Amino acid sequence: MNLSPINVKLDLDFNKVSQILIEENDEPLVELSQTDSQIKVVPVYAEQGIPGAISQCYVRQSVYLRLLNVASSLPACYTLVVLDSWRPTRVQQYLFDTFKESIRANNPLIGEAELLQKTQEFVAKPSSDVKSPSFHLTGGSVDVTLSDSDGQILDMGSLFDEGIPESHTAFLETKQELTHSECMAQTHRRCLYWAMIDQGFTNLDSEWWHYDFGNQLWAYYTGNKRAIYGPTSPKGYISE
Repeated sequence: MNLSPINVKLDLDFNKVSQILIEENDEPLVELSQTDSQIKVVPVYAEQGIPGAISQCYVRQSVYLRLLNVASSLPACYTLVVLDSWRPTRVQQYLFDTFKESIRANNPLIGEAELLQKTQEFVAKPSSDVKSPSFHLTGGSVDVTLSDSDGQILDMGSLFDEGIPESHTAFLETKQELTHSECMAQTHRRCLYWAMIDQGFTNLDSEWWHYDFGNQLWAYYTGNKRAIYGPTSPKGYISE
């Protein structure tokens, strides 16, 4: 188990990300709940009753195979948990609007440019554009965490989708003194981070749970000139 410190990455430039070319490889989506694997699937947005959320988690085939390798590489006491993956545009819009309005409510004098920047720190702007789709719409993004041998979600230092500085992946690496619970959370984050990185994923540094493979965000962080995943949808899916 690799528990090396997590490096703090450079600021994300969404404009540059959106300009990366996509050469779609037409890889199919895999429904995780239909696979016999060590991966636990918890479709969190469907469980929360968010409009448009689906009760299955889909990922591209190569993402699935890499997730299997991640799950196999973890210590026996840990289980990989997938919280979200392919995401309909309607859900992305709901998450974006809800988070944006919560920021506005707490900062009534905030300007639109700053409001957009703060919103995109944790929720990407919705897009179904074939040239620059939302990351989760590609089937290449996956939100993950860890659970223990009893199925309990491990403490990661902040909650999933919690839009606070503590959710930044390397937050605990920059803090001078850690409490016992923070030390445990740091260990969990490092374990998850390196298990995912070792299988070719990249991490969105503002969210310890968000990882990518094959899409524009992955290409941006890895230096690839092209992404291989554009927008897609599960077979038979009908947008509401």
